[in-house]
Formats: sequence, C-alpha cells, structure tokens
Amino acid sequence: MLAQGTLNGQIAIVTGGATGIGLGIAQEVGRLGARVVLASRNQERLDAAVQQLASQGVESIGVKTDIRDPAQVDELVAKALDQYGQIDMLVNNAAGNFIVDAEKLSVNGFNAVVGIVLHGTFHCSRAVGLEMIRSGRGGKMLNLVAAYAWTGGPMTLHSAVAKAGVVAMTRTLAVEWAEYGIRVNALCPGPVDTEQSRAQLWAAPEMRERLLRSIPTGRFGTVEEVAQAASYLLSPYADFINGEVLVIDGGEWLGKGIAE
Repeated sequence: MLAQGTLNGQIAIVTGGATGIGLGIAQEVGRLGARVVLASRNQERLDAAVQQLASQGVESIGVKTDIRDPAQVDELVAKALDQYGQIDMLVNNAAGNFIVDAEKLSVNGFNAVVGIVLHGTFHCSRAVGLEMIRSGRGGKMLNLVAAYAWTGGPMTLHSAVAKAGVVAMTRTLAVEWAEYGIRVNALCPGPVDTEQSRAQLWAAPEMRERLLRSIPTGRFGTVEEVAQAASYLLSPYADFINGEVLVIDGGEWLGKGIAE
C-alpha cells in the first residue's frame, strides 16, 4: 500500500467513478492525497459518491457526463479545470457489458458497448490529452481493460472488440505522447465481486461456481486490490512504466489446463 501523501496536489478524473471499481479507485487516489472529479451518467449516484468520499476526507466533485458525447466530455474537462485549475490523471473506467450469444447480439447492443468503452475512452483521452499537452505538465492515463481483449471472449463479443481497441489505443498513445510527459497504461482486472458484476456477468449460481473454478487462486478479486494496483500505476513509483497492461486476475487468463 502506498503512503498517504503520495499523490498530494494531483487532480484525477475518474469515469464511471460513482460506483464499483471506479469509486474504489477514486477512494484510493483520494486517500493518497489527490482531489477527484467523478464522471457518471447517473446524477443520484454521483451525489452519493461525492458524499461518501467527503466522509472519508476526500475532496471531489461529480459531473454528469455521457462519455459517448464528445461535447459532454469537453464540458467535463472544462468543469475540472474551472474547479481545480489542472488535470494530472485520467482513469478511463466507464464501461458497459452483458452476456449474450454472438448470434443474438443486436446492432444497438453492440454499438452501445463499443460507444462507451472504445469511443468514450478515445473522447476522454483526446480531451484530457490535449489539455495535458497544452499545459506542459504532462500526466498519467490509465485504461481499464479485460483479458479477453487478447484471448477473445465468448458471449462478450461487443466488450472484447471494444477492449481490444482500448489496448491498442493505450500502446499507441504511450508512444506518441511520451514526448509530452504523458504516461499511458492499462489495468486488466479479472473477475471482481461487485454489485454490477454479480447482476450482469454471473447472476446464475452455476455460472458463478464455474467462473470460480477457472481462477487458480480460487477466489474473486476485490475492489480494493484493483484500486491499489491502479494507484501504483498512477504514482511516481511507476514513472518508467509506459504502454503496459498490468493483469490482476489471480491467474485466470492463463487457464488451469490439466490442473483443473
């Protein structure tokens, strides 16, 4: 665990920051001294998250944003600058996913997930990146991805395609923007036990048990573990890490092979 004060004076934007992993990352970077701008489409959840962070001593604001809309993303960046004067970190966490057979996946369903995950990550990276370049301060970007970006993901075609694009975006921007002092990395959580994942990804008990059996460590990850890994990649301790994807999944993506 990084020491309190590690991120003192830093300003972080966290998309999808009102619940789940996004809120966990906001809590952790806040504990380390950062002030946080939360983005979400749900104002009620944003208000609750800001109150929760305040109770933990973390200063934050919530900005209702649909990251599929570039104009709303530009407004998010403008409000962050108006409130805090700078942006040092961007966490592209907002996502959408659901389980569906490929032949049953509708065009609207595909476009909705790709719009949030791939297009939304681009809109946010572009808007924040331009500000980091303009200011001359540089900064850090962290994109949340999934292992099926490189293995393929049966029943998650929409998300797998989008996350694969985000991995490519991560590595491309890491090279192009390094000269501006901007580091771009990705974090790949495995199955993490959150309210959203329980409802959308393993609602059936048999699916949950099958997934657990596929993880060599025999358990789901926690939001806290993912948040701590994220804070490391955003911290000065990782200043020579650029264009990487850190996997935190208990070994799930490796498979158990004959050990099953």
